[in-house]
Amino acid sequence: MGSLILSRRDLDFVLYEWLQVTDLTTRERYTEHSRETFDAVLELAEKIATEKFAPHNKLADANEPHLVDGKVVLIPQVREALDAFAESGLLAGTFDHSIGGMQLPVVVSKAAMMWFQAANVGTCVYPFLTLGNAALLVAHGSQEQIDTWARPMLDGRFFGTMCLSEPQAGSSLADITTRAVPQDDGSYRLVGNKMWISGGDHELSENIVHLVLAKIPDGPPGVKGISLFIVPKFLLNADGSTGERNDVVLAGLNHKMGYRGGTNTLLNFGEGTHRPGGVGGAVGYLVGEPHQGLAQMFHMMNEARVGVGLGATALGYTGYLHALEYARTRVQGRPVQSKDPAQPPVPIIEHADVRRMLLAQKSYAEGGLALGMYCAKLVDEQASAPTAQECERAALLLDVLTPIAKSWPSQWCLAGNDLAIQIHGGYGYTRDYNVEQFYRDNRLNPIHEGTHGIQAIDLLGRKVTMARGAGLQLLLATMRASTARAASVPGAAGYAATLEAAISRVETVTGKLHGSGDVALSLANASVYLEAVGHVVLAWVWLEQLLAAGTSEGAFYDGKRQATRYFFNWELPKTSPQFDLLESLDDTTLAMSPSWF
Repeated sequence: MGSLILSRRDLDFVLYEWLQVTDLTTRERYTEHSRETFDAVLELAEKIATEKFAPHNKLADANEPHLVDGKVVLIPQVREALDAFAESGLLAGTFDHSIGGMQLPVVVSKAAMMWFQAANVGTCVYPFLTLGNAALLVAHGSQEQIDTWARPMLDGRFFGTMCLSEPQAGSSLADITTRAVPQDDGSYRLVGNKMWISGGDHELSENIVHLVLAKIPDGPPGVKGISLFIVPKFLLNADGSTGERNDVVLAGLNHKMGYRGGTNTLLNFGEGTHRPGGVGGAVGYLVGEPHQGLAQMFHMMNEARVGVGLGATALGYTGYLHALEYARTRVQGRPVQSKDPAQPPVPIIEHADVRRMLLAQKSYAEGGLALGMYCAKLVDEQASAPTAQECERAALLLDVLTPIAKSWPSQWCLAGNDLAIQIHGGYGYTRDYNVEQFYRDNRLNPIHEGTHGIQAIDLLGRKVTMARGAGLQLLLATMRASTARAASVPGAAGYAATLEAAISRVETVTGKLHGSGDVALSLANASVYLEAVGHVVLAWVWLEQLLAAGTSEGAFYDGKRQATRYFFNWELPKTSPQFDLLESLDDTTLAMSPSWF
C-alpha cells in the first residue's frame, strides 16, 4: 500500500513530466542540484513527515495547547518532530549559500513542505511561519538583522511569527492601532494588541521573533503609515544569547475548530508586565524604512498565499487517499444489476456514486497540486530566468494567479474533504477515522492569509486590471497556447475547443464588469467571478496534465485522462451560469438592505 499522506508518484509526474523542473539546474542559482538532489529532499521530507509528524496528528488534535503557570504546554511529540525538521536542514532549503541555505528551487521546497502539511498541519505551522519570517528579513532587513534574527531561525533555534491582525481591525489593516514610539538608541517601544497569532507563544525554541505591523506617531494615515518591526520574546545579550524577557505577554489562547496542535494567541505588547530597562513598551527594531511595513509584508505574500493553497491541497489530498483506501476495503451492498442476497457484498468503490465522489476528490486534489506547483515554479522563474523580460513575465503571471492559487484549493479541496467524510458514511463523522479532522483542519484555509472574499476583490478589482489588463491578457494567452497545442492532439482537441470557449467568456465577462462604470456593482459578485475563473484555470491545468501524459500507458496515466474527462464534463460546465449571472450585472446582493434581513 502506498502512503496515505501524499502520492509521491503524482508529485514526480507534476515536477518532472509536466513542469520539467530539472531544467532549472541549468540556471546559475541551481547548478549544484540535479534530479538526484531533488529526489533526496523529497525522500527526506516523506521520511520525517511519516515517522515524526503523522503519528501525533490525532494526539495533538485531542490535546490542545494549554497554560500551566503562565507557560504554554504541548505534547512532547511536537518538540521531537520540530527538532527533526530543524536537524534536516530543510528550514534553510531555498535560502542563499551565504546564509547557510541550499539554494533549492522554491517548487521543490514547496513540494517537500507538502508532506508535512498533509501529515500534521498543526505542528507544521511553526516552521511554515518561521520560513516566511526569515525570508522577509533576508529580503528587507539589514545585514545585522539577518545575522541576529534570520540565521538562528534557519538553524531552528528561533521560531518566527507574523503579527498583523488586531481584535478590533481584523483584515482591515488600515485600522490597526498598535503604535511604535522611537527611542534615542534607535530602537522603538511598541504598545498594542495582536490577535490570531499562530505560534505566538510556546516553549519550543530559544526565542520567538515576532514581525509586528505598527504605526509610528505622526505618520501618514491608513495603510500608508504602517511600519514593520522585529519584536523578540526575549532580548539578546551582547554575545547573542537570550537575555531578559521583552514586554510581550500572552493574553490568551484561541481554541480553534482545527489546527489544534499549533498555538494561536492574543498577544499584548507593552502592557507593563515585563518592562525592559524599566521603560514601558515592548522593545522593537524597525525593518527597512518607516511606513513601508505593508509593502514589505506583501512582498512575501505571493509565496505565503501559494503556500496556504498548497496546505489546503495537502489536506484535500490526504483526505482523498484515506477515502480511496476505505472505499477499496469497505465491503457493503451489491451491484444495482445484481440484488441476489446470496451473492457476496462488494467493496464500495464498485458503486458508481462512490466513484463519482472519488473522481471529484481526485480532480480537486491533483488539480490543486498541479496549480500550486506551477505557481511555485513561477517564483523560481521570477528569480532565475535568463532574461529580464522572462523574469517580468513570470512575476506578472504569478501576480494574477495568486488569488486563485490561494482560494481555489481552499474551497474545493475542503469540498473534497467533505466528500471523504461522505464516503466513510457514519464512520467518517466519528473521531475514530482521520477524515473528520482533515475537514476541520482545512476549514481555516478559506479564511486566513486573506479570506475568499478578499481574494475575489483582489483578483477582479486589482489583478485583472493592473498594467492596463496585462496580467489577465498574459494568463489568457498562456491558456490559449495550450489549447492551440491540444487542438491537433487526438483525444484532446474536444477539450481544447471547450476550454477556448470558456477562456473567451472570461475575457468578455471581465470587460462587461469593468465597463459598467460602477465599482460597487462591478465588485458586488466578485466571489462568483473568482470561482468561475478559478474553474477555467483548473480546466487548463487538467488539459496541461493530459498533454503531459501523452500516450503513456498504465493505470496512473489512465487515471489522469479520466480525471480530465471528469473535470471537463462535470466541473467546467458549472461556470456557464456563473458567467451568465456576472454578465447580467445582477445587483441582488448590492441592493439588499441590511434592515431586510
